[in-house]
Amino acid sequence: MEDKKGIGHIAAVITIFIWGTTFISTKVLLKDFQPVEILFFRFVLGLAALLIVYPKPLKGTTKQQELTFAAAGLCGITLYYLLENIALTFTMASNVGVILSIAPFFTAILSFTVSKGERTGLSLNFFAGFVIAMAGICLISFGGSKVQVNPAGDLLAVIAALVWAVYSLLTKKISGFGFSTIQTTRRVFAYGILFMIPALFFFDFKWDLARLTNMGNLLNLLFLGLGASALCFVTWNFSVKHLGPVKTSIYIYMVPVITVTASALILKERITGLAILGTALTLAGLLLSEMKLDFFRRKKSNRE
Repeated sequence: MEDKKGIGHIAAVITIFIWGTTFISTKVLLKDFQPVEILFFRFVLGLAALLIVYPKPLKGTTKQQELTFAAAGLCGITLYYLLENIALTFTMASNVGVILSIAPFFTAILSFTVSKGERTGLSLNFFAGFVIAMAGICLISFGGSKVQVNPAGDLLAVIAALVWAVYSLLTKKISGFGFSTIQTTRRVFAYGILFMIPALFFFDFKWDLARLTNMGNLLNLLFLGLGASALCFVTWNFSVKHLGPVKTSIYIYMVPVITVTASALILKERITGLAILGTALTLAGLLLSEMKLDFFRRKKSNRE
């Protein structure tokens, strides 16, 4: 079991590393694609990849399980990404980045409410780590610039973070069904794409696949579809299965750190002193949350 927990941590790090670099591919694709087009094509590609890798059909599900799959697809695929993209049209990207990073907090609160097994996630050290990490993320995202409040966009980002927390808990529930992680991820993708179809008619969606003759567009879409979608949702769901939604969600703190590092290495953007300080604080907050969560669990098990 400890080995699987170790692999779960590695899987979470790999997932966050890839998700933290997706902004580069998205930035390139936005020159020729609408946000909803990128979203739809990447998950269709991801679903196709999972079908090829593991074609065995998912059988023997109950009505309640199918409803859980549908809810996960609606929350983690359709609503989360649509809310994030719409929020970006109303508010600054830095605002969205910071607000989405509160997802671990929402996950812990929801876990405390609905799952007795995750109650230790709400320790004093979790909150201390959260505050330190958020301070670091703010330094990375705003870098000393003036904070601008945009109620509509900021509220949508808050809702997106809450929706992701709901998805994390649904993923934990799905992991208890006893099916293959690839099979369950595939089913969630299918429902997510299904729920996404009505939205396509409201966001100027175009099927123009000629845009993929551009090698840059093709490679970046493949990265988003095969890496950030097919691979990362499987590895993320695996981490949630073995670490729990709270401990896995804490790794979300790392996304701004990966993003600023990738910006420097790939886009040659300058890293400011505030960004370096923010990175240090974010890592400190993450480590504090992770280490102390384990400490409190050990302490509880010793008492028992």
